[in-house]
Amino acid sequence: MSKKKNKNAEKLRVMMLGGLYEIGKNLAVIEYGEEIMIVDCGLGFPEEDMPGVDLVIPDITYLEKNVDKITGIVLTHGHEDHIGALPYVLKQISPPVYGTALTIGILEKKLSEHTFDVSPRLIAVNAGDTIQLGNNFSVELINVNHSIADAVCLAIKTPVGTIIHSGDFKIDLTPIESKMMNLTRLGEIGNEGVLLLMCESTNAERPGYTPSECTVGASLDSIFFRNADKRITIATFSSNVHRVQQIINAAEKYGRKVAITGRSMVNVVNVAIRLGYMHAAEGVLIELDEIKKYNPEQLTIVSTGSQGEPMSALHRMAFSEHDKVELNEKDVVIISANAIPGNEKYVNKIINELLHKGVTVLHDAVADVHVSGHACQEELKTMHALTKPKYFMPIHGEYRHLVSHKALAMQMGEKEENIFISEIGKVLEIDSDGARFNGSVPCGKVLVDGYGVGDVGSIVLRDRLHLAEDGIIIVVTALQMDEQLIMSGPDIVSRGFVYVRESEELMTELQQIALEVIDNCFDNGIADFSQIKNKIKDELSKFIYQTTKRRPMILPIIMSV
Repeated sequence: MSKKKNKNAEKLRVMMLGGLYEIGKNLAVIEYGEEIMIVDCGLGFPEEDMPGVDLVIPDITYLEKNVDKITGIVLTHGHEDHIGALPYVLKQISPPVYGTALTIGILEKKLSEHTFDVSPRLIAVNAGDTIQLGNNFSVELINVNHSIADAVCLAIKTPVGTIIHSGDFKIDLTPIESKMMNLTRLGEIGNEGVLLLMCESTNAERPGYTPSECTVGASLDSIFFRNADKRITIATFSSNVHRVQQIINAAEKYGRKVAITGRSMVNVVNVAIRLGYMHAAEGVLIELDEIKKYNPEQLTIVSTGSQGEPMSALHRMAFSEHDKVELNEKDVVIISANAIPGNEKYVNKIINELLHKGVTVLHDAVADVHVSGHACQEELKTMHALTKPKYFMPIHGEYRHLVSHKALAMQMGEKEENIFISEIGKVLEIDSDGARFNGSVPCGKVLVDGYGVGDVGSIVLRDRLHLAEDGIIIVVTALQMDEQLIMSGPDIVSRGFVYVRESEELMTELQQIALEVIDNCFDNGIADFSQIKNKIKDELSKFIYQTTKRRPMILPIIMSV
């Protein structure tokens, strides 16, 4: 019995609770014996079939059941798809959270908008540091380049071997005000031996190399020079500190003031300046309230909304709903980001509205105003060449990205049987006998509406879709049960089903059917409200479908008098 227990303890278990077959919601779980560590805890964005949903976060049922085993959460960088679920997850579990200074600074601001029974434990560390988590995990943070400062990949030493978790990265030989990715250290660890490489796959289909961030700076300089007589508004990701810094640099060069709009942009800029990741000359940054003091050509506005989010600052400006900025033909708007898959229609809607106002719009399709923060094929090959992993698990991408990354790994000489394209919740088990998939853990999506967690379950979502597609019929009546009398109604109220004034005959028929159902219930001695409601729903549903081929939601309301 003891021998079997020891053999089980030697198994390293690796699973993803998000970040596979999708973009976002990244969360990796690494387990050995009685200890668990977590890498990242991000959110995803709702799809079209999720009406009213604000955010999507990973299902952490497995972590809640094993909360006593969790030694810590280590963050690779401060993007929403890697830290955005923490305000919700830390209400359920409360392990220490480790990250670099900017990552922790951004997270602190996010957490300040929530309340917790147990105060989150946030610990700032530096690239180059090593964190000891429990007895079984030693985590070294290695500097990488990405579209946010202070990004790291992780070298996780376990009793079975070393895991490299790439986080998000690219190889930028000319990074903006930061060090180049520490390829030397990765090569040293590769020579020591890497058991498993978990590497991001976002750009695995793209050949070549990702351009340097500094190419955007040159393009911005040209745009500022050519548009000296116009106000310039630039929308980008709030977390792209280096991009915002280049905007500030260009504004300083051409004698412009810079105003920030959008809550997340203001928060990140304040954190980055406080921590020294961003700087501006005295007097360059102004409050948005101050823009009326300057001529348009003296101003640059940095805004959120590069993804077309309906409540973002750029959206409000485009649709004349912003209380401080009104755009017109004297404005140039730069959208300095690629649309995340699924957001294209929102971005296009904003572009069309801006053009309708006479605004000059520049975006990645017509100008070099954005570069990716993710590694293309040659950079991914470099990661494989440096680390020389025994086993490989592609992560962070849709299925097509994972398959493309697998093909790259095989080009690098890695054996197909040692490459594992996993699924959410699927467990990769590694020990001295090899690696294999073995079972799965609870997993899935938790839908967040406002500040609630999981309050939009499958039934609520189904009802919302039902309402969106077919509308609702409400039947209201008041009954005197002792005397079996209908005191009022039944009245029929329709919303989203038919236009009542043009469907009076149908409404009358529905009212008559409801009346007959209630009379039949009285005749048969049925006095239970639930039974009467169900019979009204059944009969009305049957009639409406036969008449209109639609199935609106039917909600009977019975009052007792």
